[in-house]
Amino acid sequence: MPRLSAVGISGLQAGEDVKKIRLIFKILQRIGKRRKAFPVPFTREASAVPVYLDCNATTPMEPAVIERMQRFLTTDYGNAASPIHSFGEWARLAVEHARLQIARLLAVRPDDVIFTSGATEANNLALLGLAAFGERSGRKHILSSAAEHKSVLEPLQWLERKGFAVELLPTTSAGYTDPQALAKALRPDTFLISLMQVNNETGIRQPLEEMAALLQDHPALWHVDAVQGFGKDLEGCRLERIDLLSVSAHKIYGPKGVGALALRRRGRERPPLEPLMAGGGQEQGLRPGTLPVPLIVGFGEAAKLAGRFAAARREACLAFRAGALEALLPLEPVIHGAPSFCLPHTLNLAFPGISASRSIAALKEVIAVSATSACTAGSPEPSHVLRAMGVPKVLAACSFRISWCHLTEKVDWDEVVSILQRLRME
Repeated sequence: MPRLSAVGISGLQAGEDVKKIRLIFKILQRIGKRRKAFPVPFTREASAVPVYLDCNATTPMEPAVIERMQRFLTTDYGNAASPIHSFGEWARLAVEHARLQIARLLAVRPDDVIFTSGATEANNLALLGLAAFGERSGRKHILSSAAEHKSVLEPLQWLERKGFAVELLPTTSAGYTDPQALAKALRPDTFLISLMQVNNETGIRQPLEEMAALLQDHPALWHVDAVQGFGKDLEGCRLERIDLLSVSAHKIYGPKGVGALALRRRGRERPPLEPLMAGGGQEQGLRPGTLPVPLIVGFGEAAKLAGRFAAARREACLAFRAGALEALLPLEPVIHGAPSFCLPHTLNLAFPGISASRSIAALKEVIAVSATSACTAGSPEPSHVLRAMGVPKVLAACSFRISWCHLTEKVDWDEVVSILQRLRME
């Protein structure tokens, strides 16, 4: 039997639990044998594909975005950091054009758009990259909310271990943070606030305008995880009081693997960020590494289309929402979050007595939905967002999210309702 290192398999140590290790190898061998039986690449009949209703996890790519990326995957494959020849120069120009397209959508300067691998990295750069400033200033109080994405909450936990005072504001039962709670929690030593624009699990939009007004005379830096609102709630991203915004391409019908941290200056001063990595001077010295030109080009094209077709996409999402509610409301679901604060592309709902895992499994041949955010889908625990809203644990365990877009196909709601009714009778 092959020898395993002490960290080779999560949760097992070398010399321990030999039976479990042997079982793992047998499973892996079986998987290998089964894979040989399938054609490569594995395909399935179109009739077997459910309608994709997990757009808050990732969106399908716009055909125009794919088309725009193709030439930079095949013929124009130069490195944007090597503008000493036509290949590199063309790549550099394409990157700067995409940077301009994203900057226009966010109302920031193009040179203040810092490309990252995605919003998780952008959130980490925003929060951890300001830690040195907090240390220097002597102000170490941070405000956020319990309903933030894990890519905000976990960096904040790291900062807390380093001696920062992190305070999580409560979330109302309607799904948003009360601006007055923010106002009451502000202190003279508050140097950083991180509050998302739209919640990824409920689709609830935060009252950013009220928050901006309350923060107008306070010097704290304000970071907004704008992933779910970017390209949908356009004005929310453009508030001048916001200092840093995290965005991602694959939530606006662009490619996975690229995002950005957008900075907004106060006069001539940028937020005092410091890089988290070393190894090059790319991206204003804040994010070293070779730029993924095809992904950035796709990101820029997706941003352009999001601005151009925002109204039409919103109408399509509203129409889909109306159809979904018309079909599902007779089943008397519990809908989480205030409808007046919810963007039109998301529903988070529960059918009491039917666990989310049962609903999702029973519906998987008809619609593809999820229980929580993609980053926490492997956790057996109910959504931390719903728990922060005061949803009882039992009800939270019955809740799942439906999210769609303007590209979503027609759903057989009669079949969905029929499946849920059968589950209720079991």
